[in-house]
Amino acid sequence: MSFFTSSNLDLAREIVGRYPRPRSALIPLMHLAQEQHGWVSVDAMRQIADLCGVTAAEVKGTGSFYEMFKFHPVGSYLINVCTNISCMLLGGEELLEHAQYRLGIAPGETTEDNMFTLEEVECIAACTEAPCLQVNYRYRLRVSNTDFDSLLDRIRSGAEPDLSKHGTLTNVRQQIPIDRVANIVPPEHAREMPVWLHRNEASTTQAVN
Repeated sequence: MSFFTSSNLDLAREIVGRYPRPRSALIPLMHLAQEQHGWVSVDAMRQIADLCGVTAAEVKGTGSFYEMFKFHPVGSYLINVCTNISCMLLGGEELLEHAQYRLGIAPGETTEDNMFTLEEVECIAACTEAPCLQVNYRYRLRVSNTDFDSLLDRIRSGAEPDLSKHGTLTNVRQQIPIDRVANIVPPEHAREMPVWLHRNEASTTQAVN
């Protein structure tokens, strides 16, 4: 039984076709699976493995390196509250405590309506804007408790149109016409020097001369 919907299966095959080796499509296909389902399930890993010519264990091994891939159900909105040094000094831990109180859950848990999952995270590289958090990896900066309450209210009411449900990376899908796809043969089968390498060698030769 297919995990991917019919349209997503067609898209998955198109994505695989962009690469000289099918296994190179592992990460884009995991993103596609997470966009469809909200997280990467066992069935998703099995079908991705079939499409890429690898094992499901290799899919899990690749995806588990990246924090953005979830292998268990999460809410539609994943809230990551930073408590690393800059955020901690400026109220990050207090913000996390307030988030727990407002949502009624502890870090790592999901609300009963499956709308929100709360996580405590390490530095998210916005130290000058502390305390900060992310909702589905979209930044919210210098967040007060009041700001957090307003954010929750806007999300619940649908007043945050830039926030798609968890798993959606972009609202614009990349499409590459087959005649524009480059380097679609394995490197060992290539018969011409890559354009960038030819350009670099030409520049080096001119510099020497």
